[in-house]
Amino acid sequence: MRPVYTVDCSKMQDRASAHDELARALQLPEYYGRNLDALYDCLMDLPECTVVLEHIGALEELGPYGEHVLDVFQDAAREREDLILEKEE
Repeated sequence: MRPVYTVDCSKMQDRASAHDELARALQLPEYYGRNLDALYDCLMDLPECTVVLEHIGALEELGPYGEHVLDVFQDAAREREDLILEKEE
């Protein structure tokens, strides 16, 4: 069965809490670098899966950084046919 990782974007109040939620939801390794390049690398290393971004509108609260987070997920999903990205309000 295909794993589903659910990221609660409403828990992302700033960069630190964004990376806390990403690490928790995606079960990222302890050595996760807590930056967008490291996020992309980890997304590329995930098994075949579905990633659900819940409360995606909350990313707007992060300003441009929230847009960059979304871009990283979209770039990884374009690069990997086996990574399904779902966005939910």
